[in-house]
Amino acid sequence: MIEKPLYIETPQLIIRHLSLSDLSDFHIYRSNPEVTKYQGFDVMTMEQAEDFITDNSSKYFGKAGEWVQYGIENRTTGKLIGDCAIKLDEYDPRIAEIGITISHLEQKKGYAKEVLLGILSFLFDEIKIHRVVEIVDAENIASINLLKSISFRQEGHFIENIFFKGKWGSEFQYAMLKKEWDDKK
Repeated sequence: MIEKPLYIETPQLIIRHLSLSDLSDFHIYRSNPEVTKYQGFDVMTMEQAEDFITDNSSKYFGKAGEWVQYGIENRTTGKLIGDCAIKLDEYDPRIAEIGITISHLEQKKGYAKEVLLGILSFLFDEIKIHRVVEIVDAENIASINLLKSISFRQEGHFIENIFFKGKWGSEFQYAMLKKEWDDKK
């Protein structure tokens, strides 16, 4: 697959590369323990946030096995309201894994669903990905409900499979196939 910049427009949002101009907004939510509670990262200092953005600015969509983080910008305000990530499977780039983080200041406004639908449309309709997977903490009810609301299937329940923030955690695996996406339209 060709590595290229990613830019997705949805009705209210733009999904695009992170830049250092996003640093303040990015750090506000990435330093909040409630936002990072179910994430594979911990709260970030300003310096860690800057390093993270700098590191991701040189990555492009299409490199198998590598997570690439993208900013989620509110089209009206121009502010960063969250970020999302896409990773093509290292062994089969027709399979993608995704993740979404929305700022605590912007949650419960439907943005996560809009981002998820935008990413799925891009992956299934433009890139022709075969399968999209999301791994979610078994206690993250909001994310579980989001995935179910757009017909992701629960494929697995992994019991205490990850040592996470000082304790064993359990996860669910959800997935959707391109043909399921097409049937949903």
